[in-house]
Amino acid sequence: MDPAYLVPFITSVQNVFSTMLQLQVTIGEPTIKGDPVSSVDISGIIGMSGDVTGTVVLSFPGPTAEAVVGLLTGTKMPLDHPDFADAIGELVNMVCGGAKGQFSGKKKVSISCPSVVVGKQHAIARQKDIPCVVIPCSTDCGDLMIEVAIRESPVHAEVAAAAAQA
Repeated sequence: MDPAYLVPFITSVQNVFSTMLQLQVTIGEPTIKGDPVSSVDISGIIGMSGDVTGTVVLSFPGPTAEAVVGLLTGTKMPLDHPDFADAIGELVNMVCGGAKGQFSGKKKVSISCPSVVVGKQHAIARQKDIPCVVIPCSTDCGDLMIEVAIRESPVHAEVAAAAAQA
């Protein structure tokens, strides 16, 4: 994966959290994720397609997710509330939407509707040929992470190479 794709997600999570939640986000050192099993309780997942393909996951421990959702909605909302997953989905949607707008070049990228998984040690299946980079984040509400497993679409890369040779 091109490391240049990480910067838009870092910038976007900081922008979304500071604007929507008045919450500062400190970014830790990104690492490659090996194990598909999550160490957290809640994950918002979005797929990307077009010139860039793959998945992006925003993951939280339960208490952090509840605190963040409380800031977003203005009300205390437990994990089992019917609207809790929607709030997590909206957060991952805003972060991914902001990031895709920052990709360099005129890339055409669509994002899927978010899916949300709630449960301890859940696993998220990804394409095996795309490495997953974990970006740890820290806030006053607790820690969270962004998992980015994306790449340029093989079709887009072939078109760009052909255009460069012409």
